[in-house]
Amino acid sequence: MRAKARSIEQIIEEQVQRWKITRTEEKKKDERISVITISREAGSGGNILAKRLSDQLEFDLFYQEFIHNMAESAHLSVRLIETLDEKGASVLEEWISSIVDKRHLWPDRYLQHLMKIIGTIGKHGRVVIVGRGANFVLPPEKRLSVRVIAPLETRLRNASQKFSVSVDEARPRVLKTDSDRKAFIKKYFNDDIRHPLNYDLIINTGTLSIVNAVNSVSGTLSQLNRA
Repeated sequence: MRAKARSIEQIIEEQVQRWKITRTEEKKKDERISVITISREAGSGGNILAKRLSDQLEFDLFYQEFIHNMAESAHLSVRLIETLDEKGASVLEEWISSIVDKRHLWPDRYLQHLMKIIGTIGKHGRVVIVGRGANFVLPPEKRLSVRVIAPLETRLRNASQKFSVSVDEARPRVLKTDSDRKAFIKKYFNDDIRHPLNYDLIINTGTLSIVNAVNSVSGTLSQLNRA
């Protein structure tokens, strides 16, 4: 969900309308987990994997930029949160209280909005969420958390091709993005973005193609929902 051609307000309203339609339809049976969170190293292909997954599974897709922009706007975040019914809103507050207590957080205004937005998206389900620490917000039993990695050399080549720069020029861009993401998780969730125990599945796109990575994630999701 990239807010470029359309305004964020338009995207939100379109999403709200989709949720209203979905709510009137019969939910899929035996779908215990319908949220996939994607954390990724810069240049690893995490965004590509997320898009392919959302297309294959017919899930909505939320990129980190969209969630970040919403978290900075009280008006926009409230509009999204209003899509929950009373029971859903109550469960969301319980989730957030549990996170704050468990991680000993002191949430500022941004983090409060961020957690409510991610929680709302997670409550509706059938979604792929990229970045912004979504796996630290949503309960483990409600989501499949994926970390996408690759050797630095692979990531530099990918970034070089994506931004049409040399590998040497891509290096500071990749390293800074990794550093910024690590600092974000440490600041807001008091955790290490690289720690393997924070994820259910770690995908190395240096050895696994995007096609095989998509199949691995979707296959894991199916197995979890059959368990």
